[in-house]
Order: sequence, then structure tokens, then C-alpha cells
Amino acid sequence: MKPKVYLETTIVSYLTARPSRDPILAANLKQTKEWEEHESRKFELLVSDLVIAEASDGDPDAVVRRLAGVKDIPMLLTDERARALAKFIGDSMVLPTKAAQDALHVAIAAVNGADYLLTWNCRHLNNAHFKPRLEALCLAKGYKCPVICTPAELMED
Repeated sequence: MKPKVYLETTIVSYLTARPSRDPILAANLKQTKEWEEHESRKFELLVSDLVIAEASDGDPDAVVRRLAGVKDIPMLLTDERARALAKFIGDSMVLPTKAAQDALHVAIAAVNGADYLLTWNCRHLNNAHFKPRLEALCLAKGYKCPVICTPAELMED
């Protein structure tokens, strides 16, 4: 059985983004596409209805590319368990109030047994300050928090 990777919306956006002249953005785009090309087949990829909703926002051309990019990836639904865990995370004040959607991504991935949550959101998700707290909160409710990482961190070589 392959490990499960929950693709957070930033990954979907990077996989379908146009090239950028910004050096940091260009490097992230390159790493994301390299991960998809060389590593993604080693995993069972997952998205959620939240990812679809977020990917459906914004520039119409980008929306079409993002939705086409995830059309064949199984979609997890936000259920009551995920909402309850996200509320618990939110009530803990570990993440800022404005990061409620980020807490929901963690919750959806955790309640569905994802091994990894792949993201470029390093402000609230892949953040050394928040990750141990998110892990403890998931564990307190009986869930294993997925390993939160970037594509570069989930490459074998």
C-alpha cells in the first residue's frame, strides 16, 4: 500500500502555474514539478472538497488549469470529524484566526489517515513553530497528524 499524500491547494496551484521570473517562486515551481514527475507515483494522492473550492477561486484561466490538474485525483469530503478537529485546532489558538482554512486542511488530512500533507504554505502549515503544536492537537483527539512538508522535503534524492 502506498503512503497517502494530501495535496494542499498551494501544490495544485504550483503544479498548474505559468512560469515566473521571481527567483523564489520559480524555484518552488521547479521543485513542485520535479516532485510530481519523479516522486508522485510512489504515493496515493488525495485532494479535498476544500482544495477544489479554493482552486475554483481567482483568475478564470488559472481555475480551469487547476481543476483540470486535479480531476483524476480522489477527493476527500469534509465530514463532521474533520470539522470538529479543525474547530478544536482553531479553539486552541495555535494558528491565527485567519488560518481557519489551514486548520481544516490539517484536519481533513488527519482524519483520513494521510501520511503527508504537501504544501508551500510555510506561514501557517509547514512552520517549525506551529507543526509540533498541530501534531499534539491531532494526537489529543486520537488522530495522527500527517507529516507537513514541501515537495523538496518529500524527495528521496
